[in-house]
Amino acid sequence: MTSDRPLLLLSPQTPTALDRILSIPSFSDLSKPARSSSKSVSAMDQQNPVDDPPYPGTTARKSPRRSVSIQSKSFGRTSVVEGNSPSADDCGRSGSKRVRHGSRGTESEVYSLSQKEINDEDARFIYINDPEKTNENFEFTGNSITTSKYSVLTFLPQNLFEQFHRVAYIYFLAIAILNQLPQLAVFGRGASIMPLAIVLFVTAIKDAYEDWRRHRSDRIENGRLASVLVNGQFQPKKWKDIRVGEILKIFSNGTLPCDMVLLSTSDPTGVSYIQTLNLDGESNLKTRYAKQETLSKMLEKEGISGLIKCERPNRNIYGFQANMEIDGKRVSLGPSNIVLRGCDIKNTDWVIGVAVYAGRETKAMLNSSASSSKRSRLETNMNREILYLSAFLISLCTVVSICSGLWLSNHKDELDYIPYFRKLDFSQKEVQNYNYSGLGWQVFFIFLMSVIVFQIMIPISLYISLELVRLGQAYFMIRDRRLYDETTNSRFQCRALNINEDLGQIKYVFSDKTGTLTENKMEFQCASIGGVDYSGGRAALPEENGYSVQVDRHVLKPRMTVKADPNLQWLLEGGNTTEERKHAHDFFLALAVCNTIVPLVGDTSDPSVKLIDYQGESPDEQALVYAAATYGFMLIERTSGYIIIDVQGERQRFDVLGMHEFDSDRKRMSVIVGCPDRTMKVFVKGADSSMFSVVDGSLNSDLIDATKKHLQAYSSVGLRTLVVAMRELSGPEFEQWQSAYERASTALIGRASQLRTVACDVEKNLHILGASAIEDKLQEGVPEAIESLRQAGIKVWVLTGDKQETAISIGSSCKLLTSDMTQIIINCNSMQSCRKTLEEGKAIYKKPMTMLGDTHTGGGAGPDGAPLALIIDGTSLVHILDTDLEQELFELATVCSVVLCCRVAPLQKAGIVALIKKRTADMTLAIGDGANDVSMIQMADVGIGISGQEGRQAVMASDFAMGQFRFLVPLLLVHGHWNYQRMGYMILYNFYKSAVYVLLLFWYVLYTAYTLTTAINEWSSMLYSIVYTAFPTIVVGILDKDLGRSTLMKYPQLYRPGQREECYNKKLFWLTMMDTLWQSAAMFYVPYFAYQESTVDGSSLGDLWIILVVIVVNVHLAMDVIRWSWITHAAIWGTILATFICVMAVDALPVLPGYWAIFHIAKTSLFWFCLLASTVVALIPRFVVKILSQFLSPSDTQIAREAEKFGVQMEIVGAELEMNAIQDSRPEMRSAISVAFSIPCFALSATDPATSLVFSFTSPTFYLLLSIPSFAVSFVFTVPSFTLSEGKSSHNLEWLASSSPTSNSYNQQAIIHNLGQAAHYMTLDCRVGALANPVGCGDNPA
Repeated sequence: MTSDRPLLLLSPQTPTALDRILSIPSFSDLSKPARSSSKSVSAMDQQNPVDDPPYPGTTARKSPRRSVSIQSKSFGRTSVVEGNSPSADDCGRSGSKRVRHGSRGTESEVYSLSQKEINDEDARFIYINDPEKTNENFEFTGNSITTSKYSVLTFLPQNLFEQFHRVAYIYFLAIAILNQLPQLAVFGRGASIMPLAIVLFVTAIKDAYEDWRRHRSDRIENGRLASVLVNGQFQPKKWKDIRVGEILKIFSNGTLPCDMVLLSTSDPTGVSYIQTLNLDGESNLKTRYAKQETLSKMLEKEGISGLIKCERPNRNIYGFQANMEIDGKRVSLGPSNIVLRGCDIKNTDWVIGVAVYAGRETKAMLNSSASSSKRSRLETNMNREILYLSAFLISLCTVVSICSGLWLSNHKDELDYIPYFRKLDFSQKEVQNYNYSGLGWQVFFIFLMSVIVFQIMIPISLYISLELVRLGQAYFMIRDRRLYDETTNSRFQCRALNINEDLGQIKYVFSDKTGTLTENKMEFQCASIGGVDYSGGRAALPEENGYSVQVDRHVLKPRMTVKADPNLQWLLEGGNTTEERKHAHDFFLALAVCNTIVPLVGDTSDPSVKLIDYQGESPDEQALVYAAATYGFMLIERTSGYIIIDVQGERQRFDVLGMHEFDSDRKRMSVIVGCPDRTMKVFVKGADSSMFSVVDGSLNSDLIDATKKHLQAYSSVGLRTLVVAMRELSGPEFEQWQSAYERASTALIGRASQLRTVACDVEKNLHILGASAIEDKLQEGVPEAIESLRQAGIKVWVLTGDKQETAISIGSSCKLLTSDMTQIIINCNSMQSCRKTLEEGKAIYKKPMTMLGDTHTGGGAGPDGAPLALIIDGTSLVHILDTDLEQELFELATVCSVVLCCRVAPLQKAGIVALIKKRTADMTLAIGDGANDVSMIQMADVGIGISGQEGRQAVMASDFAMGQFRFLVPLLLVHGHWNYQRMGYMILYNFYKSAVYVLLLFWYVLYTAYTLTTAINEWSSMLYSIVYTAFPTIVVGILDKDLGRSTLMKYPQLYRPGQREECYNKKLFWLTMMDTLWQSAAMFYVPYFAYQESTVDGSSLGDLWIILVVIVVNVHLAMDVIRWSWITHAAIWGTILATFICVMAVDALPVLPGYWAIFHIAKTSLFWFCLLASTVVALIPRFVVKILSQFLSPSDTQIAREAEKFGVQMEIVGAELEMNAIQDSRPEMRSAISVAFSIPCFALSATDPATSLVFSFTSPTFYLLLSIPSFAVSFVFTVPSFTLSEGKSSHNLEWLASSSPTSNSYNQQAIIHNLGQAAHYMTLDCRVGALANPVGCGDNPA
């Protein structure tokens, strides 16, 4: 659970603590029949005698039955792992501090609203059962909810307004408006608006469909029925008509329609069980309580009236502050008294409550708002290139307008009669100026007309293509069975469609530990009790039935058993009362009492045997209660005021007098109980850092020292630890606590801080009982996943709230920390000591290195060459984050291969992520499973939530969600690689196909007196981007794969091109533009020279050019397609066919210019020759450059693709495919290679891997190169190590006539045989020099 919860949860009104002081029930009734079924076991008589003698030392007094007990909500995982206060003694006494990433004890801002104190200005007043008066002065919102965005009237304007947030759409709208002006009308008015209209229409249809589904869901939700008290009777009423102040009755398995304060339940003690699965994803049952003052009222007969003063609506689902005045009394209300909308009633026949928040003011609706949107790195860089294209467009328009001005100036005497620029209109009797506005205006108009003609330079289709491609990629990620978690039945979720490609560029992964790297399924392992280590636990044998209890002819057993230490069992079962046995008794009694677990009974195949299932919000608590049951302290029943525990066969009742929940300042929880022996005790458990400060060290220092030693041992093997302590309360002490609590709980100002102070005052001078150790096992595949990420060049940082020893142990178990690493540990309590330690750490990696650093992650190394690991705790981060030491920490952390942060608070996790984001351009990813990880997830470039044991807070705040940490490997290495490669290529291709068309128009303009007349039909021009060339791009962007899944998983180094931005960068952009320049010139000039002496008209040439450009751009795309499918074939070749059909259809319309042009020109052979010749001339340079670059300087991906292509032949035992290492910050860094060379034009095969390697040449290039007569020619070649240069490998292959073996190189003697004309083979005899792990090759058997 999380630390982002209220410091104290007020318990319900039960039979009061004061009355319990005056009265202890008789225990003769404990054998009464218990409830069966799935409800909480209750074998207690609920009535308490009022004349029993009081607890010793207390004063017998009559008082109203008001409870002073404090019901804890949870002692969750944060009891161990969260919080960062060095000392808990001052909790509640210090003022609030400015929230910053490094501050201690801070709460998340999203949950902080309900922590503020209530005053009249900030409060809302609800009159119980009087909705008219409640809404008299201020009309509260109704209970109708609206998740839809639009209505019928607002859809069109609102949707258009949202779509025009994209600046590019405004650009195209401006172009369309300019084209409507008579002086600038280049295209027809309808044709000019068509591209933008199509894009807007498609997006609007998608938005309308999504909103229609939301409207349908809203109608169903608002139309559900609930029982509302009207005129003394409960009557059905639609959810949307419920008002604040009305009283509702919800039956078992019913869902809450609004947030309501409980008034009564079917349970006589006022307890109810709820499930918050719809709210936060947690399936475990929680308890909520009705106050005693309202519990006994018969609402339908007596009625009820009162006033609730509560805080204003806020998003904190774990907090609620209010006061209720009823029957002249004022009682406090807390989170345990309110049930939220969306919760389900379980194991309770009915509950009655008053609505306090309705509709959009309910906490569920306030938390349903979407998280802030993120923009991908690729799209951000794309905007930069769009600016370049805009500048290029302006340059073209400027050239055309200047040339037009010069042409007009040179031909000014001819302008009266030139058709297009004719200055005079002779159609009327009086000659007038016609279509000419003077030289200056004409140049300006030409510039604007050029913008209209060349508008496609900014590809409008790119935006809709991006959305559709991302949608397709998300579909395949969601449907990937390898990302499906069978244990939780959860599929991969893609909650943010706009950052798919960022998954292929991650450099830093920030991971939570508990529930993310581990299963968050706790199992009790061992304990230190009274200074004795009991770690000899063993699992129960099959013939052993374990501990059980006989109740009403039924045998009750705990659903789970844990390992039990035989010596400890013998000690507890022994009859002798010794100090050691008393310690053990109190220890397990504390485990059974100090929790909020709800015991539920379930059936088995044997009707006489029932299983008790302990339900709770915290896996830690569940493990501890199961451990207590195994050792004979079985929790049987829990109500709002008491609990029943079977203690070694004797059922005992303990009155819950008060309970203080865990918070991040105190880091502990406590419960005050009245025991059967009429004593009052306070049991406390919490983190060792907070417990030893409140333990009385003078009582038994040896016991404390022994416990600390055992805690150190437990933590060193990765166990989660808790310290347990207690003390007896005297009557005066309890009365002092009771009165202090009553004052604090009813305070209108400063309630939270006062309640914290009350808790701290009672949690002191404790007597230590021992410590527990719980194992949280690693998830399946975590070590392998971390190693794969490390080989992929990704640095994994673990941010956890666990203590340092536990975190280090888990780090070693998951292979994050290795034995050869040099650990730099920072545990400081002041800024000066932090500064000194950071300087010492930096001095380690700045010393001269004798060996290479960690080449897998690019991390630094110590003086002995060992990679560095930084381990830092939250207390140190308090003094480092948000100070001038941040830069020092950044410099040290980024040279370390591993960073492990312990004892960190939620905001500190976000601060660590911000440390990297603010100072580097590297992509960050945060992954976690709990609400304490939300701030970290939202801070990172990519946030991933784990659907685990801690609810759905992390999932709801994330961009992607999945079930296991190991799924991160296929998500990044496979889908991330594919998405980045596809999107990078698709963006460049869209720029290319738009620019090549614009340049084709530009060349034509140069030969038409700069008049901006176009040979291509205006409709074809408009359809080019959105119809002729859009579909193939989308198909390839979704389906193409440069490498197969198995190759990407086998060689994680193939992920690094994304980190180096090899698929999309400035260099590729400008190379693409240069290629575009050549292709456009080839497509224009080949037909131009072919038809130069002919009489063909402009429309016919226009049809030739539009068909030609569609063919060229699609063949260009086909050259880059790697994985062909029938869909890809249909998209590319079908588009070309569709273009022919569309051009013929347009030319068949008599109303359009160029009527029947395509049919005339297509009859000639010259037309088809131009199509073929232009395509070849345009694409030959690209084809040649592509072949040469892949042959002379192949990339990692190309090498792997070649090996994958001939994978059937490549079966070399022990060999590895070498990848280029990442360029390190130090240019001298080099990387060793495991395979000496790779030539991408031949395939590998192995005849006998133990003796020789046979290379089967399949490339025609090598047939020419190796056409040798039928005699053997011996030669030797050497291949030195690859020298890293800007992340690339320089392959220096030196062919020699002969050579002897040299060190640090492979020397192969090859014998080439001409075995006919079918194939050539080269067998290699490998002589290995001084290599660490060479691949051995024996003598050539030939």
